[in-house]
Amino acid sequence: MEERPRALLLKFPGTNCDEETARALQVVGFSTEIVPISALTTETLDGVSLVMLSGGFSYGDYVMSGRLARLVTEQKIDAGLREFRDNGGYLLGICNGFQILTQLGLLPEGSLVENTSGRFQCQWVKMKKQADSPFLSLLPDEFEFPMAHAEGRFVTMSAEDARRYRENGAAAVTYDHDVNGSFEQIAGLQDETGRVFGMMPHPERFLYREDHYDPDWKNSAPDSAGSGKEKWGSGYYLFRSLYESVTSSN
Repeated sequence: MEERPRALLLKFPGTNCDEETARALQVVGFSTEIVPISALTTETLDGVSLVMLSGGFSYGDYVMSGRLARLVTEQKIDAGLREFRDNGGYLLGICNGFQILTQLGLLPEGSLVENTSGRFQCQWVKMKKQADSPFLSLLPDEFEFPMAHAEGRFVTMSAEDARRYRENGAAAVTYDHDVNGSFEQIAGLQDETGRVFGMMPHPERFLYREDHYDPDWKNSAPDSAGSGKEKWGSGYYLFRSLYESVTSSN
């Protein structure tokens, strides 16, 4: 039997989406291991293809979302995640994981701050692909995911920086309208290598077609995405895109 690529899910105090994210990764072909941040060492990353930072509220979001997770991660492995990326590894951060990746400086510079509504927003959002990405290759140009965050508004030092991210492909995915005040409606970013990706909405919560709020929802993923197309939600295609990118680069 062909060996599955390994995905390591980092577990911080307050992370609450690791189990459902692990399940999504397993469905598309990864083997998974959830590792508490207290047990993380540089050796833990040996043989791993993907480091996953799942959603939740690491350290209760008491000191800006992702800040404490960043400090503890750097304390444990210093620049280990950067070296992991430079050696060909992939990193994916969803919601709080996106916040942590920005804090670690692994994504283009910016911050995720309080929504302009001033409240926690839990809703389905429509998004658009703005650039090629190993994480989005099997998704259609427009798709939906649910989001759930209070600090998901992406901002940069100047509006021009955010426009530049749209133009150079760093802003790989955007909301189709102003959801939370994010500059340029940015919903997700990728780094210059294409192997680090973060987004606020939750693909793991739309793995199957039945997860959608509309019982008549139709899958618009490309036909080349595989058999059994009618079974899957859009989240499946994000994780499957990642799996195909990882296995083709090994």
